[in-house]
Amino acid sequence: MRSGLHISENSSMKPRQRPRRLNLALHAALLPLAITALLAYVGSVLWSIRISLSSSKLLPRNDWVGLTQFERLFETDRWTASLQHLGVLAVVYLIGVLVLGTLMAVFIDQQVRGESWFRTIFLYPYAMSFVVTGLVWQWLFNPDLGLQNAMHQLGWTSFTFDWTVHPESVIYAVGLAMVWQGSGTTMAILLAALRGVDDELWKAARLDGVSKPRYYLSLVLPQLGPAYATAFMLLAVALVRTFDVVAVMTSGGPGDASEVPAKFIIDHLFGRNNIGLASAASVVMLITVFTVLAPLLYWRSKVQSRKEAGH
Repeated sequence: MRSGLHISENSSMKPRQRPRRLNLALHAALLPLAITALLAYVGSVLWSIRISLSSSKLLPRNDWVGLTQFERLFETDRWTASLQHLGVLAVVYLIGVLVLGTLMAVFIDQQVRGESWFRTIFLYPYAMSFVVTGLVWQWLFNPDLGLQNAMHQLGWTSFTFDWTVHPESVIYAVGLAMVWQGSGTTMAILLAALRGVDDELWKAARLDGVSKPRYYLSLVLPQLGPAYATAFMLLAVALVRTFDVVAVMTSGGPGDASEVPAKFIIDHLFGRNNIGLASAASVVMLITVFTVLAPLLYWRSKVQSRKEAGH
């Protein structure tokens, strides 16, 4: 009896393994998704690279011209201007969203009354598409219908809020709209990380006379490196894909003052029927994203592996 009981206990302690047929069924179920990913993503990337090395315009061609399309691309003033505008948006958007998202996350982390309402309000802009965001901010910046006109009717005639009609300020107007739309996501990511910080850390810091701002700046925020890395990756991808908000708010104008790479690619792909130049531009953006995100992904994986090794 004892030996039988001992055997049954040992057998219950062993992890149950899936049947071989079940494993094969699971892999078979995932096979269509894997094929779709290979064809739709990897295949389209390889196709774009091949087209960028040809003389294709309206229709694809199977010839070989080397880096001619890339040389033409960087000789185009509209493309170089779009890269400069993307650099300005990167500074405004990334810094603005990370700072504002951090402040909102820290605010909600104080266990404020009506926390669920604040979370909903802060996340609401993210629920809207960039098209709707562009329409909202286009109306706000309209000098005849928006905020400037409302202030003038209230008697504040010196107030100006017409950034979209001036070439030197229109790109900052686009950046402001993008910050408003994207801050809620960063807030949610950082708030989840803040809720994982041990409460005993604040109790110990308070006993040492550490103020709340110093507690967050010196003790808490440095622990949120992986959360900031995740937020940065999501923001960087959204930045490179910026098209809708620009197309709706400014259409790339006045002139080319708010042109961005994604709009340049779409215009040349569908409007100017130059798929070779559009493919070259998309390859440049792909290389840029990979160059920026690859070291960040490597660092994040190292941090995660160290944490798992510490446990």
